[in-house]
Amino acid sequence: MQLKDKIIIVTGGGQGLGRAMAEHLAAKGARLALVDLNEERLAAAVTACKSAGGDARAYLCNVADEEQVSGMVAQVAEDFGGLDGLVNNAGILRDGLLLKVKDGVIGKMSLAQWQAVIDVNLTGVFLCTREVAAKLVELQRAGVIVNISSISRAGNMGQTNYSAAKAGVASATVVWAKELARYGIRVAGVAPGFIETEMVASMKPEALEKMTAGIPLRRMGKPEEIAHSVAYIFENDYYTGRILELDGGLQL
Repeated sequence: MQLKDKIIIVTGGGQGLGRAMAEHLAAKGARLALVDLNEERLAAAVTACKSAGGDARAYLCNVADEEQVSGMVAQVAEDFGGLDGLVNNAGILRDGLLLKVKDGVIGKMSLAQWQAVIDVNLTGVFLCTREVAAKLVELQRAGVIVNISSISRAGNMGQTNYSAAKAGVASATVVWAKELARYGIRVAGVAPGFIETEMVASMKPEALEKMTAGIPLRRMGKPEEIAHSVAYIFENDYYTGRILELDGGLQL
């Protein structure tokens, strides 16, 4: 797919990886629908994308809400006069151990911690993929859906919820690639390692230091490096049903 003038939805597009992806795609001439819940950051991201050379509009939407997602996808297609792709990037962290034990059990990962991450990071990907795929079929347009998984899909201590969600995203990517290929829709994913974003920066300094020491390249990745990989998936018409790992050589 040549990205110039292609209409692409980027969830979590107001900040971090989402904004970096959007700006990179905009520089290639794509037209971006940026989806987030932070209106101020969305506005800044739209301005940045336009400065990079692409068109962009902002959409406030909770990706875990079925009605909101359905309405957002329909509105994007109407506003832009079509639709060509989706980057499922929106995600949250609610890290914690399954159990905290000190002379007995003193804490547990709450159901709220579990459910919040599953709702956004897994159900949100399902809803956005379903609605975008349905719209592409309705419009009889080929398209590309890129899902953002994570190195944590292999199982990362303190991330029961996040690891489960990202493993689900990776496996669903393979399923959807098989199911949607007949309609000209490719589905693939990127599994970043530890990247320099606000979400990762919120981790404890000692955890970050330990994490970086274990990466063979001895540094965290940059958002622009993930954005480059997302663009590669859009542009390579033979790439589907696979997860591109971008982790500096780190294995959990």
